[in-house]
Amino acid sequence: MGGGRGGQKRGRTQRRHFRQNRENVWKKSRALPSDNDNNSNSNNTSNNPDWQPFATQNLAFEEYYKEQEIVPVEEWEEFLHVLRKPLPAAFRINSSGQFFKDIRSQLENDFMKSLESEVTDDNELEAIRPLPWYPENLAWHLNFSRMQLRKNQTLERFHEFLKQENEIGNITRQEAVSMVPPLFLDVRPDHCVLDMCAAPGSKTFQLLEIIHQSTEPGSLPDGLIIANDVDVQRCNLLIHQTKRMCSANLIVTNHEAQHFPSCSVNGNFLDKGSIDGGLASPQSNGAEEPNKRQLLFDRVLCDVPCSGDGTLRKAPDIWRKWNAGMGNGVHRLQVQIAMRGIALLKVGGRMVYSTCSMNPVENEAVVAEVLRRSGDAVELLDVSAELPQLVRRPGLRQWKVRDKGLWLTSYKDVPKYRRTGIVPSMFPSGESCVVEERVSDDLENEMGKPEIESETGNLTDLKGSHQNGSNHMTTTDGGETVIELVQPPNSTAVQSSDTDCKGEVSVLPLEHCMRILPHDQNSGAFFIAVLHKLSPLQENPISKCSKKGTLLPKKLSDDIIEDMPEISSSKDGPSQNLVSAEAASNADLLDKQTSIMPMEISLEVDANENTTKENKLEAKACENRESDLERPKGEKGKSQIQGKWRGVDPVVFFRDDTIINSIRNFYGVSESFPFDGHLVTRNSDVHHVKRIYYVSKSVRDALKLNFQVGQQLKITSLGLKIFERQTSKEGPSQIAYRISSEGLPLLLPYISKQILSVSYADFEHLLRYRIIKFADFVDAAFGEKASKLMLGCCIVVLNTGDQYSPETIVLDASTIAIGCWKGKTNLSVMVSQTDSQELLERLSVRLGKDKVSLAQADGCDSSEPVMAVDENANDADLIEDFETAEQEVS
Repeated sequence: MGGGRGGQKRGRTQRRHFRQNRENVWKKSRALPSDNDNNSNSNNTSNNPDWQPFATQNLAFEEYYKEQEIVPVEEWEEFLHVLRKPLPAAFRINSSGQFFKDIRSQLENDFMKSLESEVTDDNELEAIRPLPWYPENLAWHLNFSRMQLRKNQTLERFHEFLKQENEIGNITRQEAVSMVPPLFLDVRPDHCVLDMCAAPGSKTFQLLEIIHQSTEPGSLPDGLIIANDVDVQRCNLLIHQTKRMCSANLIVTNHEAQHFPSCSVNGNFLDKGSIDGGLASPQSNGAEEPNKRQLLFDRVLCDVPCSGDGTLRKAPDIWRKWNAGMGNGVHRLQVQIAMRGIALLKVGGRMVYSTCSMNPVENEAVVAEVLRRSGDAVELLDVSAELPQLVRRPGLRQWKVRDKGLWLTSYKDVPKYRRTGIVPSMFPSGESCVVEERVSDDLENEMGKPEIESETGNLTDLKGSHQNGSNHMTTTDGGETVIELVQPPNSTAVQSSDTDCKGEVSVLPLEHCMRILPHDQNSGAFFIAVLHKLSPLQENPISKCSKKGTLLPKKLSDDIIEDMPEISSSKDGPSQNLVSAEAASNADLLDKQTSIMPMEISLEVDANENTTKENKLEAKACENRESDLERPKGEKGKSQIQGKWRGVDPVVFFRDDTIINSIRNFYGVSESFPFDGHLVTRNSDVHHVKRIYYVSKSVRDALKLNFQVGQQLKITSLGLKIFERQTSKEGPSQIAYRISSEGLPLLLPYISKQILSVSYADFEHLLRYRIIKFADFVDAAFGEKASKLMLGCCIVVLNTGDQYSPETIVLDASTIAIGCWKGKTNLSVMVSQTDSQELLERLSVRLGKDKVSLAQADGCDSSEPVMAVDENANDADLIEDFETAEQEVS
């Protein structure tokens, strides 16, 4: 990836507008800033005649939601009034951060008072306030839009505070309503969680906070979070957001959510002693093998792609392009993603389905279809007692579908030529009428018996379909197969007998869903439903999909390796043990059929054919592996093993005992800190490993399973960067790797060498001046001891006392430490200037010291340390400032 703005690719919408020669409204030239924000529109118009304000009116939008009755008539004007106003900013404090209490105290005791006079909204009494429904005052609502934060000089100090804390990772800019879904997931530190559509990462970061919140120093939670997104560029944004959390319990993947791999394998091929956490044996229901292992999740967050009309306040361009077809177009995809989430959910687990749309076709209709398909296996939870201070509206049980200018109250009203686009699941009952056709002029008054095609390819009549108890029928329309739901005789759905009535009313308890509206709490709009899995999903009587299609064959080839590829330090160079089998999952097979097959049908897979296909793939992979290993070492890059996913760096266990032992000896790392099986790299060449990552036990087990099933997971990022290769201008060090700033908190309690305790005065000087000679330290004893350390990386721990303490260093949750480089004549800080400034400010608040800015330091040398460090800056430019980081696209 290229650095800076120039290296970024245009966004999807921007590329499309470029091809269509459409004007990009976001790229209009800006007028000069006005001194009076209230007159900004007039000034913009006078200074730039081409400038046009965003239109905040759409008659089709108003007609649609008036008809759907999402708000009472008497509230309509207030609803529209708030919807046309800019969205107030909001952010969340990282509850697992070391200084989260200090930041909360600063907001409560400093900014709330200093900004009292900056109230700009008639509905707001305070400039900033904690969100009453978010636990422990950790989420805050601002009475300012992003534009006001940038333009108002009075808010400059507060704006700088927000940007700095966001960059460090102490806070996360996030829309208030976007914080709600993770709270209803009820996540615990030992849970295995899947975020199906995770980018840009605010909710994923929130989930990471929850599992790390009560973690002791030097330990990791037992849980695991897999954050997935279909778009590679958005995955990069997701990685950038979540890396501020510095978590070893995260895996980022790049898959279509509706086809997320199941990672199933026969239990005979697993090390059962090491498989736990998210890897579970399914409950025995007579349909699955009891010894099968599968990656299942305790919690699933299903925040699906949607039309996004709930974000009108922060994305006013939606006013211009909104139409009813946007919601209709994503309905089927939303159902597919939600059903995939339910399939990956453990029995007893909880899934939250959410959108930033107000449209019932994207919300209640999807939830209703999930409940119908799942039968008694899934229930919709009533969570009205949870977060009681959150104002929410109950879900609808009645709505209509708008298509091509027509209001449709039931599937029977859908013209036949539109039944490929408008499906029964969009309506409250989810059922279709029986299609009536004239057989001939002689039988004008008689009903025909249209033939339907069963899943086995045989032709049966409609009567037979009813006798078999099926709730589906298949017809052909223009040569295209169409699946329609047929109303069963015992249906309890309420149907409209009069076309003038409002139509169907769902019998499902959809009032347990939640709709958050903008005028209730001065926020955006959001929809949330909480689902609980009671039992395994039963086999669909129509699809009869072979379960063998989602499993590996019972017997694997001898070429299958039960572990990940390893790095060895042999003289002949690195050796790679690669898993070459590819499991043909049902989701992968359906992927190619999505465009031509209705989503009610699953593809039947022949086990023998599947086995043959896997053997061919396996043999091909072995050939590729041999050819790669035969390439000359000089062909850098070409010889790198990519694994199954082309263009993605491989995930490799790092097991070079020589390097690992040298790290233990140099830093005095205790044997109680586990390295074996927890260190991974993204490079299979042992001589070119720049970064070593640490993964938790749950991530390690998931990686092992992923290799045993043929690398079904396309992993773009994982783990915590703990060691980086180092070089020095002062000569070679005894150790090839330094401890990274991200990995220091985890490793700190286990280090006994290359570590010093320093007084506050010298600690402050280090942060301010960056490089200090040994003789220039205030405490001469500290300077002398520092000079005796070995050349290379060292750790400096702040001693809260007034003088340097030579006694044993006590490490706990309040310990503050930084990484430094010990040179021949000086000690230099390996912490960025931004982090140094933040740490100085936090210490000034906590210890009551005078606040000193780095810019005020006389003779401050802001140059880099003597050592040269390989930094990972691939995605550092994806978010340029605090405002960009807030983009929460569903």
